[in-house]
Amino acid sequence: MRAMNTQRVKTPLLALGGLLLAYLVAEWILYDTGPDLAFRFLTVLAMVIALVVLANWRHGLYLFLLWVVVEDLPRKWLGNSMAVYFGKDVLVGIIYLALFFSWMKGQARSFRPPFLVPLLLFAGVVLVQMFNPHSPSVFYGLLGMKLYLYYAPLLFVGYALLETEQDLQRLLRFSVGLAIVIAVLGVTQGVIGPDFLNPEKMAPELERLGRLTRVAPVSKEVVARPSAVFVSDGRFATYVLLTMILALGLATYEFIVHGRRRWFAALGVGTLFVAAVMTGSRGAAVYAVVTVLGLSTAALWGAPVRWRVRERIRRAIHGMLLALAVGLLVALVLFPDALGARWAFYWETLSPTSPGYELAHRVRDYPWQNLVKAFQQPNWETGNGTGTASLGTQYVSRYLGVPRLPIGVENGYGVLLVEMGVPGLLAWLLWTIAATVAAWRVVRRLRGTHLFPVAAAIFWFVFLLLFPFTYGGMQPYQNFILNAHFWLLLGVLFRLPGLVAEAHYRAWAAANFRTTHVAPAAVAPAAGSARRVRLGQAGGEEA
Repeated sequence: MRAMNTQRVKTPLLALGGLLLAYLVAEWILYDTGPDLAFRFLTVLAMVIALVVLANWRHGLYLFLLWVVVEDLPRKWLGNSMAVYFGKDVLVGIIYLALFFSWMKGQARSFRPPFLVPLLLFAGVVLVQMFNPHSPSVFYGLLGMKLYLYYAPLLFVGYALLETEQDLQRLLRFSVGLAIVIAVLGVTQGVIGPDFLNPEKMAPELERLGRLTRVAPVSKEVVARPSAVFVSDGRFATYVLLTMILALGLATYEFIVHGRRRWFAALGVGTLFVAAVMTGSRGAAVYAVVTVLGLSTAALWGAPVRWRVRERIRRAIHGMLLALAVGLLVALVLFPDALGARWAFYWETLSPTSPGYELAHRVRDYPWQNLVKAFQQPNWETGNGTGTASLGTQYVSRYLGVPRLPIGVENGYGVLLVEMGVPGLLAWLLWTIAATVAAWRVVRRLRGTHLFPVAAAIFWFVFLLLFPFTYGGMQPYQNFILNAHFWLLLGVLFRLPGLVAEAHYRAWAAANFRTTHVAPAAVAPAAGSARRVRLGQAGGEEA
């Protein structure tokens, strides 16, 4: 009965949306020849995507991931349009609605995250701080609520997405394939110059972000930091690092499963590592090296005990290292000057023997000084209100005419202290530690299985974002690209033990069929009944 009711709701919505879309397209084709035709085309495209999402939220999720990654490109050419910026939020809201319809029909899995109570506690603090009397406007609170929690339901989307391992492979290959294209564009921009992929005149607030350069302190080599399709170089650098982590997990996983080198994953690892080096970001370059070493070691630690599989993992590590070496060699041959300038910048600022050494200051002194500075901000004990020191406050002030508070620090924990006081900082630490511990338990349970490399890669990204990146600043977590992927991949991580259990069940069913002649389909759990399987001990409890 509930399935019939939801279908009765969705069908009229799709029909009405289709009629409205056809009407608008006809109107614009017949009468509109103005300069804003590109913006209206994007509006039509958004409406088409909305209809697709209502029909199938899984397809809509891939459209959302594509939109999130390439959204900044039209923003740069349309004068930093806020309508384009908020388009993804409407889209993901429709995904939530479509998933809810699927839940009502029993067509999607649901689970209870093991860190749900600490997360709800933090959400309560965020909600209360929206109405902090020190905040100039509740609009800052709405901004902060969006940045901190709006993408959190993607946790359930990621969990429900994976019905089989093919769904996992499709998600990873889609993400890595898109990242390869973005990385090639970014490397090209780093070689050619910032005029590539950037309009001649950008919005004033984007001009500096899209054309940032660094100068090596000793050799005076100029390093242009590419932004690729994004509005800032930092967003490109963190995106490359995220997808390189996924590419490493995918490469090791495919090597274990298939027992031979997979060219696509190897291409992704090599291309994204070169892109990380070409970003001109010292953090991205250092984290890329640490990630390769760390995930390679983790793959050996978590490998199945069978000798043949361990040998496959050793070959996978050799293959990834070979891909990195070939990628750097190709880059050195094709654009030696650009690569040499970045090497000079890295060496002169990261080597303790260089007079321009900055590593200790950037990693230790600068974040600590900003954390101490937070205790010198007004009202740090009780906070100044959610969102008052977050990304995007300039847009609230400009478009809504609301004054900005003279507060802010470049330390994530300091931002929490300034915005939500001591209760907000404690609530943040509580839920992030609980989430990380729960994620680690899933990784430990998957040790010795073929899905361990994927779990280790996702855990590494979760740990980096919630702790080292947040200590350096709240911008990485509030970056919508990293934030959306964080919640989605966290849901994927909690689903992995279920995929392993179902794979073992299918193997048992096949063996049972050979001995008892009972068809595996007769004993395998149906898709609908799988929702009632309890996997609480695997890190999350299915509802």
